[in-house]
Amino acid sequence: MDTHLNKEQLKSFKEQLLQLKKENETKIEANQEESPNESVEELADYDNHPGDMGTEQFEQERDAGLDLMRQERLDDINDALEKIENGTYGLSEKSGKPIPTERLEVQPTARNLVEEEEE
Repeated sequence: MDTHLNKEQLKSFKEQLLQLKKENETKIEANQEESPNESVEELADYDNHPGDMGTEQFEQERDAGLDLMRQERLDDINDALEKIENGTYGLSEKSGKPIPTERLEVQPTARNLVEEEEE
């Protein structure tokens, strides 16, 4: 199955996806390298105010949520890169119809047509 995109467009989308992949991996790695107790230890040097500990717990949960979102985004990026390799990039997973180039430019990991997303 051949997509409606030309080689230049596919190359451009692939480069964009690879850049997004690198950015997401960097953010995930940076967050994982930071010890979850680093901030708590810094706070312990001053005092152990319960509000400080609650803030730290909130930040850890927020970071975990962000990592989960980044990992899901990374999975979407890898799926899109795989589609470029197997010639199905830019085609709807639901209908097989071409996804408009404008949509792919805004969301290069799009899996379906806009109207199919709402179904």
